[in-house]
Amino acid sequence: MNLSPRYLIKLLEVNGYVYKRSSGSHQIYYNPESKITVIVPFHGGRDMKKGTFLAILKQAGIDKTI
Repeated sequence: MNLSPRYLIKLLEVNGYVYKRSSGSHQIYYNPESKITVIVPFHGGRDMKKGTFLAILKQAGIDKTI
Protein backbone atom coordinates (compact mmCIF):
# COMPACT_ATOMS: atom_id res chain seq x y z
CA MET A 1 0.00 0.00 0.00
CA ASN A 2 1.61 3.23 -1.18
CA LEU A 3 0.58 6.25 0.90
CA SER A 4 3.26 8.65 -0.28
CA PRO A 5 2.34 12.20 -1.33
CA ARG A 6 4.14 11.65 -4.65
CA TYR A 7 1.82 8.74 -5.48
CA LEU A 8 -1.24 10.81 -4.53
CA ILE A 9 -0.07 13.67 -6.75
CA LYS A 10 0.40 11.23 -9.63
CA LEU A 11 -3.19 9.99 -9.15
CA LEU A 12 -4.48 13.56 -9.11
CA GLU A 13 -2.60 14.51 -12.29
CA VAL A 14 -3.87 11.43 -14.14
CA ASN A 15 -7.41 12.51 -13.21
CA GLY A 16 -7.05 16.02 -14.63
CA TYR A 17 -5.69 17.98 -11.67
CA VAL A 18 -2.99 20.57 -12.27
CA TYR A 19 -0.52 22.12 -9.86
CA LYS A 20 -1.74 25.56 -8.84
CA ARG A 21 0.62 26.74 -6.11
CA SER A 22 2.29 25.78 -2.87
CA SER A 23 1.81 27.17 0.60
CA GLY A 24 4.46 26.11 3.07
CA SER A 25 4.59 22.33 3.11
CA HIS A 26 1.28 21.92 1.27
CA GLN A 27 0.75 21.75 -2.47
CA ILE A 28 -2.52 22.88 -3.99
CA TYR A 29 -4.00 21.15 -7.04
CA TYR A 30 -6.98 22.28 -9.09
CA ASN A 31 -9.23 20.53 -11.59
CA PRO A 32 -10.50 23.06 -14.16
CA GLU A 33 -13.30 20.78 -15.36
CA SER A 34 -14.92 20.04 -11.99
CA LYS A 35 -13.63 23.24 -10.33
CA ILE A 36 -12.42 21.28 -7.29
CA THR A 37 -9.33 22.30 -5.33
CA VAL A 38 -7.50 19.81 -3.09
CA ILE A 39 -4.59 20.37 -0.73
CA VAL A 40 -1.84 17.75 -0.47
CA PRO A 41 0.41 17.82 2.60
CA PHE A 42 4.03 17.25 1.59
CA HIS A 43 6.13 16.86 4.74
CA GLY A 44 9.62 15.78 3.79
CA GLY A 45 8.51 12.79 1.75
CA ARG A 46 6.98 11.03 4.76
CA ASP A 47 4.00 8.79 4.10
CA MET A 48 0.56 10.10 4.99
CA LYS A 49 -1.85 8.40 7.32
CA LYS A 50 -4.31 6.16 5.51
CA GLY A 51 -7.32 8.26 6.56
CA THR A 52 -5.77 11.46 5.25
CA PHE A 53 -4.86 9.80 1.95
CA LEU A 54 -8.39 8.43 1.47
CA ALA A 55 -10.02 11.73 2.53
CA ILE A 56 -8.07 13.65 -0.11
CA LEU A 57 -9.09 11.11 -2.76
CA LYS A 58 -12.72 11.45 -1.66
CA GLN A 59 -12.53 15.26 -1.85
CA ALA A 60 -11.08 14.95 -5.34
CA GLY A 61 -13.87 12.62 -6.42
CA ILE A 62 -11.49 9.77 -7.21
CA ASP A 63 -12.65 6.25 -6.40
CA LYS A 64 -9.57 4.32 -5.31
CA THR A 65 -9.63 1.29 -3.05
CA ILE A 66 -6.51 0.45 -1.09
